[in-house]
Amino acid sequence: MQILFVDESGTPPPFERQSTTPLFVLGGVVVPEDYWAKLAADLGRLKDHFSIKGEIKWRYFAPDKPGSKKHSLSHLSSAHKEELRTKLYQMISGYKSIRLICVATNVPLAYQQNYIANADDLYWYSYKQLTERFQYYLQDLQRTVGQHVNGIVVCDHRGPKDDSRLRELHQQLLDGKRSNYSNYLNLIEGLFIAPSHLSVGIQLADMVAGAVFRHYRVGDDRFFRQIEGSFRKSPAGNIHGFGLVKFPKNGW
Repeated sequence: MQILFVDESGTPPPFERQSTTPLFVLGGVVVPEDYWAKLAADLGRLKDHFSIKGEIKWRYFAPDKPGSKKHSLSHLSSAHKEELRTKLYQMISGYKSIRLICVATNVPLAYQQNYIANADDLYWYSYKQLTERFQYYLQDLQRTVGQHVNGIVVCDHRGPKDDSRLRELHQQLLDGKRSNYSNYLNLIEGLFIAPSHLSVGIQLADMVAGAVFRHYRVGDDRFFRQIEGSFRKSPAGNIHGFGLVKFPKNGW
């Protein structure tokens, strides 16, 4: 069993706000079921070492503004935050069986597509790209090991209405009720949704999404380079279009 944990960096904006929020990233971390406990233990040790109580989020690594609300990393200096972030990425890249799949969405270009009308469409078609690559990855594994490989998807909780809609759309993918969709023969059950503070995998997906967001948004690839080797690759070793997907594909 392979588990795809999904979180986002940035928020898909409505059409009228596309110029102020031009990028949206869905980050995915694929963890084999027998590696989850090891990953959870690693994260637990890191939290103990840095005296962290609560969840780890990408935005917590930014310098705290005067008067801002305290969070789980507020007690750390800038140097210790950088050390922690590096160790988190080393933890991810240290497992050869863990793979990353991310979708970076160029919001203005996406809104030029005739099938993108609102923020829900932005999220949905980005999610479609992500889950398709996960299905392809499961098929690749299946050919390698010579037996069927199942997968499930676990997403961060967004809100009751958003969660309900995404569950329905996810099930439509599995049921094949829409045209031009892949056959999700290796995904089982429906979509699982968990609050990020209760999920090791979602916290790591948030860190991956943040690194990809910064890579595309401001051209800072310091963090992206630390995990680049863990992205799903083509047989020739190319991550673009395989583990790192741009949506839409062309124009940027």
